[in-house]
Amino acid sequence: MALSPQERGVLLLCARESIMTLFSDIPVPMVNYRHYPNLLNPGGAFVTLKKDGELRGCIGYIESDEPLFETVCEAAKLAAVEDHRFPPVDEMELPRILIEISVLSQPEYIGKFEEIEIGRHGLILEDDLGSGVLLPQVAIEYNMSANQFISALCQKAGLPSNEWMKRPLRIKAFTAEVFGEQVHRNLTGEIR
Repeated sequence: MALSPQERGVLLLCARESIMTLFSDIPVPMVNYRHYPNLLNPGGAFVTLKKDGELRGCIGYIESDEPLFETVCEAAKLAAVEDHRFPPVDEMELPRILIEISVLSQPEYIGKFEEIEIGRHGLILEDDLGSGVLLPQVAIEYNMSANQFISALCQKAGLPSNEWMKRPLRIKAFTAEVFGEQVHRNLTGEIR
């Protein structure tokens, strides 16, 4: 699914406003989603929070039966307060946090590791001993080769990094439409 610039903007606004509801009683603004039919379709999405260029939280859903806008709003709140790698975001941090959204395609099993395209594919490992997900942009951000990407996926799943060389693993690949905020905003919405 390709989102229009307007649909991307609506999702980014809803993600930010969802996080802001954690600190106030102000409801998330109502959007007439009939004007944005792609946002009503069910779909998986991840929300990544970055503070001063560093990861501050990332949570999402590989697949969801909920409309995309609801999935994004829920993932945004969870990324702010439920990512166990970080303390919960506090209200004073919000102006320094940028939001990035990854809207996922339907995952499909890969037959050969050679099928993995760095920067295009994200990976999902499902194993009896653990599971993990890496978004496509991770390989680019850390300048990984395909082998390094698979090794990092194994580590994310709690397995030895070379587990993929020892035995067959159930790995799915997906693509993502990735977009995000480009400027910092203060709590009143003014661009800094």
